[in-house]
Amino acid sequence: MNCTTRVLAFLLGMLVSLGATAGDLTREDIEKRFKDRAVQVGAARASGDTVTIGDKLRDVPAWPVYSEKNPTAGPVFYVFETFDLAPIPGFEGTPMNLLVEMDANGKFVDVQVLRQHEPVFLGGLGPAVFDEYLKQYRGISIKQQIKISTGQSNRSAGNVVGPNTVVFDGISKATASIRIANQSVLNSAFTVARTRLGFAGGATESGPPAVVKKVDFEKLDLDTLIKRGYMQRLTLTNAEVEKLFVGTDGAGTDEEGLQHPNDVFLELFIANLNPPNIGRNLLGDEGWKSLEAHLQDDRPAYWVATRGRYPLVDDTFIPGSSPARIELVQSDLPVQLRDTNRDYARVPGMPDLNASLILAVPPLAGLDPGKPMDFRFSITRARGAILPVLTQKQVTLRYTPALEFFEFPPKPLPEWLQAWKGRLLEIILISVSLVLLTAVLLRPRAISVKPRTLFWFRMTFLAFTLVFIGWYSQGQLSIVQITGAIKSLVAGAGLSSFLYDPVSLLLIAFTFISLVVWGRATFCGWLCPYGALQEFVGLLARANRVPQLKIAGRRWNLYSYTRYVILAVLVAAAAFVPNLAARLVEVEPFKTAITVGFNREIPYLVWAVGLLLVGAFIYKFFCRFLCPLGAALILGGKLRRWNWLPRIEACGQPCQRCRHVCLYDAIETNGKIDYNECFQCLDCVGIYHDEKRCVPKVVYATKGKTIRLRPSRTES
Repeated sequence: MNCTTRVLAFLLGMLVSLGATAGDLTREDIEKRFKDRAVQVGAARASGDTVTIGDKLRDVPAWPVYSEKNPTAGPVFYVFETFDLAPIPGFEGTPMNLLVEMDANGKFVDVQVLRQHEPVFLGGLGPAVFDEYLKQYRGISIKQQIKISTGQSNRSAGNVVGPNTVVFDGISKATASIRIANQSVLNSAFTVARTRLGFAGGATESGPPAVVKKVDFEKLDLDTLIKRGYMQRLTLTNAEVEKLFVGTDGAGTDEEGLQHPNDVFLELFIANLNPPNIGRNLLGDEGWKSLEAHLQDDRPAYWVATRGRYPLVDDTFIPGSSPARIELVQSDLPVQLRDTNRDYARVPGMPDLNASLILAVPPLAGLDPGKPMDFRFSITRARGAILPVLTQKQVTLRYTPALEFFEFPPKPLPEWLQAWKGRLLEIILISVSLVLLTAVLLRPRAISVKPRTLFWFRMTFLAFTLVFIGWYSQGQLSIVQITGAIKSLVAGAGLSSFLYDPVSLLLIAFTFISLVVWGRATFCGWLCPYGALQEFVGLLARANRVPQLKIAGRRWNLYSYTRYVILAVLVAAAAFVPNLAARLVEVEPFKTAITVGFNREIPYLVWAVGLLLVGAFIYKFFCRFLCPLGAALILGGKLRRWNWLPRIEACGQPCQRCRHVCLYDAIETNGKIDYNECFQCLDCVGIYHDEKRCVPKVVYATKGKTIRLRPSRTES
């Protein structure tokens, strides 16, 4: 067993011994958090009403919170962990766990961090920035659409920019992380709201519900309301109802119906009262104003009435409750209807009714008043006087709203697609730069044959990589993406979190393609912001005649294997000890130098700056000897299908010109290119095509001969 193997085995043993599992909060933990905060309940704060924590619910992993003064009134809000309900992998691959408090009306009371492993918040920006961002949820309803600014907007946090839309101030260096956090909060909140609050949907799934359009009021009579479909009705005769019960215990029990089969058994009337041209005409001016004041939040309300032999309600109905004989269903989801306990004037000409109610939909029901819905009316028959056998049948009125009274807000884009839209300019500029780089690398002769042209093109592109891709667009690819992917796959969560970071995903896709064409060199030599920073440090050092140290022979091999050891340790940690992996990835200085622009704690600064100083003496030291991402790309470079660097038989036999020029020691003494170490600087390509710099060509030219260009047999 060689030294490297022994070191790797020792480190893997340490990883296994350091593994730990994280536990969930208990009821006692929740009680302690509330006690420490002296939490009080909404409008009852002034009276000093405090809360008690109930047992964790069985149907949804959430704790109900009750008012001590009125414990029988039901929970005043719910507390739950996002990890239990929406464990979306973060940027680093591990789902963050946020503690969410939501009241019984669907408004967020608070959102706090329990656990997170996002690299940008563990160090760099620090956790306080994330904590401050999460405060913006306080007082926001889950019915509101939340948009996240890029940090460049002048809008203040919580600013309402449209119907039910608010804008949160984003964190410019952590766009992917905060979008994943937002999705975790909303998905978990929707789950609790559906289970405990009767919520049937949300803007993030089916789009915002239709809103009533402002139109000029038109006085309409009853016949016109019915003809235009503003009021809809269902009529059943005694004979039609009897057919419903054929073959059941309820058949033949309605003697009056059998004697008068053509008489009306039930006529059901339904009208949406929210559009003024319907509600105001039905209820009159005073009734309409009173209804508006009662509804307040514009939730849907329907006028439901019946005439005939079978009324909407019976003698057991309690005003203000939900009538048992009618239910509302939309998109196969039941929606609760509750009597408003209001009695308003009716439109002239209305036939004699046996019952009428104004039924409102709860605020969190998720009903879209602009879409068709089913009103299902139950008819019950009994056979026998003592312990009767009850048979129930339902008839359905398919209610189609009058579309001319509604506006339909566009469906919001998925969270990940909003991230792409918000960074469209960056994506376009980086895409253009990648197209330019591809064109240059496919035909490198034109740009490389003149040293000065190659130098300025390369320096300009590397400056773009460092400043725009790295510091501005936060496009520094990192070993964190590899360890994060491993963590997500091991946890069975997939790789969807990558969609939230479009710039990185674009670079990852391009890098995969470049591995097949050129190997690891394209990313490491042109698209790595930290690599570009090292290159500028090396250039500055040589310009100031800083002595350059060369590492060769056995020491080179030993040092170059170090990056593979680091990569293996990080991969093993990500698979078996993910919490430890989050700390070990700090071997990369990328976050310190690029993500947060050296705005970090002293130990991280010392490490990042120290590596750059070593790079002033040993060219691109970190890239060549320590970088785990570079090691992974070298392994991926085995997919390379072409030896794209031109060689001739004279290369290395005897000519050593390119080998001495190569700052990366990627050319062997026999002239062979070591593609594992090549950074695609194109210096050797320029020399090869330059009649004045390629030594064999110069020698042959002085003798009046032309050199034969043949591929080197040393290429593999």
